[in-house]
Amino acid sequence: MSLIKKILLLLIFSTSFANAENLKKIGKFKDWEAMLLISNSEKICFAQSKPVLQSPKGLTREARLFVSFRPNDKINDEISATSGYEYNTQNTIRAKSGKHKYKFNIAKDGFAWIAENKIEKKMIKTMKKGSRIMITGYNQSGSQTIDHYSLMGFTKAYTAAKKNCS
Repeated sequence: MSLIKKILLLLIFSTSFANAENLKKIGKFKDWEAMLLISNSEKICFAQSKPVLQSPKGLTREARLFVSFRPNDKINDEISATSGYEYNTQNTIRAKSGKHKYKFNIAKDGFAWIAENKIEKKMIKTMKKGSRIMITGYNQSGSQTIDHYSLMGFTKAYTAAKKNCS
């Protein structure tokens, strides 16, 4: 199971996990929050948000958008998303904010990542300036979903997460 998937499971079911006390909220910043996870000798910080709007309506999904920092692995500004289902890898997973579009190149275990850190840094710059970002994905049957994320509070949550893992 991927580390990000474990984090998501911790967030969703934190009351039922014995090591949930290792997951600490750094702060809540409007629609975003910054979190710190300490597991063994590893420290992971991340900013995360839930969608403010999901399409199609009526379909309950545990979607999240993350920006993570893993100093032990020398990973900064790692963007990942989950729409709450296993992605259909035949279709492209995209993020769009205003005129800016970004492609998630890797999809595995219900999560999507951007392969190039240079692109992630561009997307973070867009997120700092924008007010909303939409993640479009496709489930196994090929049906499209769109998760709308508010970017209110993103910069503060991002800065707090980055600071706690530097």
